[in-house]
Amino acid sequence: MLQVGTVQNLEIVNQQDFGVYLAEHRDAPRDERVLLPRAQVPEGAGAGDHLEVFLYRDSSDRLIATTRTPRLCLGEVAVLRVAEVTRIGAFLDWGLEKDLFLPYREQTAKVKPQDEVLAALYEDKSGRLCATMKVYPYLKHRAPYIVGDEVTGRVYETSNNFGVFVAVDDRYSALIPRKEAQASYRPGQILSLRVTDVREDGKLTVSARKKAYQQIGQDGEQVLDRIRDLGGTLPFDDKASPEVIADTFGLSKAAFKRAVGHLMKEGLLIKENGKLHL
Repeated sequence: MLQVGTVQNLEIVNQQDFGVYLAEHRDAPRDERVLLPRAQVPEGAGAGDHLEVFLYRDSSDRLIATTRTPRLCLGEVAVLRVAEVTRIGAFLDWGLEKDLFLPYREQTAKVKPQDEVLAALYEDKSGRLCATMKVYPYLKHRAPYIVGDEVTGRVYETSNNFGVFVAVDDRYSALIPRKEAQASYRPGQILSLRVTDVREDGKLTVSARKKAYQQIGQDGEQVLDRIRDLGGTLPFDDKASPEVIADTFGLSKAAFKRAVGHLMKEGLLIKENGKLHL
């Protein structure tokens, strides 16, 4: 069966001036044959020879074969460059003559030419190949990592309910939980992460924060810088609400309290009347 979006080994069953027709076997009916244009036919290839080809649809939506290798096949995920953005969506360079369409509804963030996006290849209801940035269903589980491992991940979607969805190594499904995702994240962002849990289904839970004792110094510098920007006084202390702390510093209340305690112990901050002073 000829399947769009896949690489298949097909036989040359008919030759024409404009190319050759390929099929799974020489007796295949006409509607089970696909054209390989003359420019794509390897030199010396003839009837009965088998060729490895990729099947897709041309600009007229006709099934066509190519000997060129795309950067991803149906159901796969890859990082692709944005070639063009138009009023109907974006087009991605995936290694073929015809760029791959990325509809606006399949974008998790606004893209512009030359951006690199993590995308999956799917077949739409009309049989056309399209790209989606909503790659969650296409990512692999069972990553080769354990709790405590340091990994690299690419943000592909953010959710107010769940947190930040990340593709570790651009392949494996991972999540920064909402309570850990205090900073501002955007799709396409590359993060250094720490594995904090491996779920039963193999998906990873990760954190962009180091272990508490390693993170205090970095958080403390962030707190000091912000207080300096405010003229040396913060109009609240570590008893403020988690929402106020997150809006001001992008930190959880627990992380903020640890950083403030460390800075006070070092003599860099004092707490008076519900405020913090340098």
